[in-house]
Amino acid sequence: MKTLKCFYSIIVTIVVFLCFSFTNIIDKEKEIKNFSLKSVNNKTISLNDYKDAKGFVIVFTCNKCPMAKLYTERLNQINDKFKKQQIYLLAINSMDTVAYAEESFKLMQKKAKKENLSVPYLQDKKQKVAKQFNATHTPQSFIIWKNKDDKLIIKYQGAIDDNAAEPQKAKNHFLIDALQELLSGKEVTLPKSESFGCKIFFRGEKQKMN
Repeated sequence: MKTLKCFYSIIVTIVVFLCFSFTNIIDKEKEIKNFSLKSVNNKTISLNDYKDAKGFVIVFTCNKCPMAKLYTERLNQINDKFKKQQIYLLAINSMDTVAYAEESFKLMQKKAKKENLSVPYLQDKKQKVAKQFNATHTPQSFIIWKNKDDKLIIKYQGAIDDNAAEPQKAKNHFLIDALQELLSGKEVTLPKSESFGCKIFFRGEKQKMN
């Protein structure tokens, strides 16, 4: 009896492990299709506009979230550093503008000007792009990378670094480390990290943003 219980325990452990590993592989290898969104400069921007792109950094952010506000300067710095290597950063606001007036397009324009945001700041008004990425909160970053078939695959998702308030004290620069590994032809050592911020509520949800 004990032997049988032990056998079942081992089987359950193996199944759980395989399911966890399979989930990670599928999530990491998720393909992102081209999308087009309106930028704060009133131009429509799509991934296909960047013909020479090796990949993209996609950061879901917004106007109101205190955590997201802390990263504006870092987004500019990351974009300046990596666009020379054909990696482009796009900031996307997928917040529900019906529920949250402070996430309007006009206030996005004001935010970009006030905070000197130099990266394209795009409005995902129908929230379709956030759903494609399975984005959950702001700020949340993703790296999508072209494979040999020119498909854009998620290679990293999570935090930009591990210190929002004091960037000079950050010990782990998850996003930059992942980009440098990809540029070196390596697999990303840490494809996921934990990130925190304000939840993205999709239209029809009644909960309020923290």
